[in-house]
Amino acid sequence: MRTTRTLALAGAAGALTTPAAIAMGADPVAPPAANEAGHMRAELADHPTVRAQMRGAEHDKLLRRYQRLARAAGERHRDARLWSNARLRAETRRLRAELRARRSDTAGAPAGVATPQLAAIAACESGGNPRAIGGGGTFRGKYQFTYASWAAVGGHGDPAAAPEAEQDRRAAMLMARSGEGNWPVCG
Repeated sequence: MRTTRTLALAGAAGALTTPAAIAMGADPVAPPAANEAGHMRAELADHPTVRAQMRGAEHDKLLRRYQRLARAAGERHRDARLWSNARLRAETRRLRAELRARRSDTAGAPAGVATPQLAAIAACESGGNPRAIGGGGTFRGKYQFTYASWAAVGGHGDPAAAPEAEQDRRAAMLMARSGEGNWPVCG
């Protein structure tokens, strides 16, 4: 009886030391690991799992989509590549909604400076300089937006850092919503 038990153990150990088990980097005496659900998984040294590869491919696709929309909206986030897939999806949804709203807000207005009146306001406020900063940093950009007025028309970040075309669009939106009151001196 003792010899039968020894042969059974030797046979089991021999099965784990097959060339396939050695090639996979498996420990010849330890059984393969199992996750919380009890499913077996192979541990391959220095190789991502198929699931990790799929998540990485999805991340790359979401990042490219987000970057395309961010460029269209005039936004820039250097750390976007570090965001999770869930955050990239949420930011993409937000940008799509913003771009859709922007298209509907400016559907009747031409691109760039919408009126000669806005051109005159820009010349008076900043000399037409889209990077101008005045009032000790309170007023920013070509139309000297405050952060509050910039955000009220859907702007994100610093108005002076936004592209000139975006500043023109947002100034036209601000003019359409509340008139010349935003520029009491130059309006």
